[in-house]
Amino acid sequence: MLELDDIGFCYPESGWVFRHVSLKVPAGAVTAVLGPNGRGKTTLVRCAAGLMKPQEGAVSYDGAVGFVPQARGGAFAYRALDMVVMGRVRQVRLFGTPTRDDRVAALDAMERIGVGHLANRQFPTLSGGEQQLVLIARAIASQSPVLVLDEPTTGLDLHNQAQILSLLRKLVADGMGVLLTTHHPDHALYLADFVVLMDGPDDVRSGPTAAMLTDEALTRLYGIDVQTVTYEQNGGGARRAIVTRYGDELD
Repeated sequence: MLELDDIGFCYPESGWVFRHVSLKVPAGAVTAVLGPNGRGKTTLVRCAAGLMKPQEGAVSYDGAVGFVPQARGGAFAYRALDMVVMGRVRQVRLFGTPTRDDRVAALDAMERIGVGHLANRQFPTLSGGEQQLVLIARAIASQSPVLVLDEPTTGLDLHNQAQILSLLRKLVADGMGVLLTTHHPDHALYLADFVVLMDGPDDVRSGPTAAMLTDEALTRLYGIDVQTVTYEQNGGGARRAIVTRYGDELD
């Protein structure tokens, strides 16, 4: 369980990014954070992962949190396996080096994610989708019960987006708690149990996905006409999807 209790974050030069944010990320569930650019989504999940300290409120969690940043290549030519072994840092003793068990755990995580065949490839030579999967494997190798991801599908084609979403669903089915940011409301509609909408320092709303991702809420959030439609899936059953009416910006 990851819990944010009435947290707020402020940059001295620009004021409050958000205030009074409370949410829980339980095991076996996904919480998605949505909002326009510059509303503090990345800052919020970095606070949740313990990488930044909020000025107000508290962050607590059982165990540890695995953080997955946006894949941006790498300046150093580490092997993919070495990148994943870095996720074992909490298991390595002070001044120690990774053990055989750490490498086995890293390889197991890569196999679980489906990138074991990339173990000896140099990380910067991988595609964006492959890099993102390796970073997720690194977080899995940490054996953390909660996974925090910052826009995990950014820059990926439709196939790789679907691969990431399917993988996250499998991890959640295994009992992992997931907190992620996304610029794709459709992804949140498909994946998330709970949604956080960030539209200003004092305008952060959260709740169950079906109640939060309404036409009115999304239109207000993004300032463009957004509609949801319901369709029948090939395997049966109805699903909602999001349609954006480009060119219909709101004043």
